Amino acid sequence: MITGASTGIGLALARHLVATTEHHVVLTARNASLSRFAGTGIEHGERVWIRALDVTSDTDRLRVVREIDDVLGGVDALVNNAGVALRAVVEHVREADRMRQMDVNFRAPMELARLVLPAMRARRAGRIVNVSSVAGMMAMPTMAAYAASKFALEGASEALWYEVRPFGIHVSLVQPGFVRSDGFEHVLSTSLSACSQDRTDDPYHAHYAHMRGFVERLMQRAPSTPDHVARVIARTLARRRPPLRVAGTLDAHFFTLLRRLLPRSLYHALLYRSLPSVGTWGAVNSEPCRSSLVDRPEEKR
Repeated sequence: MITGASTGIGLALARHLVATTEHHVVLTARNASLSRFAGTGIEHGERVWIRALDVTSDTDRLRVVREIDDVLGGVDALVNNAGVALRAVVEHVREADRMRQMDVNFRAPMELARLVLPAMRARRAGRIVNVSSVAGMMAMPTMAAYAASKFALEGASEALWYEVRPFGIHVSLVQPGFVRSDGFEHVLSTSLSACSQDRTDDPYHAHYAHMRGFVERLMQRAPSTPDHVARVIARTLARRRPPLRVAGTLDAHFFTLLRRLLPRSLYHALLYRSLPSVGTWGAVNSEPCRSSLVDRPEEKR
């Protein structure tokens, strides 16, 4: 069962598994995203199920897992891939924004894991792969809520690894770094962060302007693609004893080594000095964007 299977890494993994395995594959996406499967070469059939699933919906989650339990005897392997990214500094994130980010990237995968575990535990076998990010081990400015959701996913998955290992269930975190895709175009903003990005006199405008361009350049030049990450996930699913953490891209290996080898004070100082045009950040300190609106960004899942 793959969540967020209609685009990006999820779609690449769906194509790979449909083409290379004889297993039943259950592909899920929000109802509004199901049309994306048209033209991909993936069609609903006896072996390949396509199901509507809003991962934040209790009703949808229970419906899909119950159907798999009733017809197929349970989920053998769950890949929690659906996710959303919010671009906003901490000052521009309200509680509603924060909870929406956590709902998709943390609460939903853990609830899906909870629902599939009884059948896995009864069989004393199963695989859960949570697609994390290098943002789950190192945070970037303007992406605080996103990093928080991935840090939470990493911590809960690590605890789960210990809890279910006695039952023969394996839990893994795949951590992609920068992936060559148009993903940067789909990053969401709150009303306050959108205002700051538009207003050159806002105190945080330089943060957004330089970080956005920086991330876009890294993604456009990244050697790793969604297909590359999909193959990493497929290999992780096939391993007899998969590790808890798996680097999903080449740069993820580099960031892991950097974090392990450098003293923490040097590590943070180096990353700070590496931020694009960081000397210009904070130069403007006029009245920041203010809004009475309750931010309700529309997630892409």
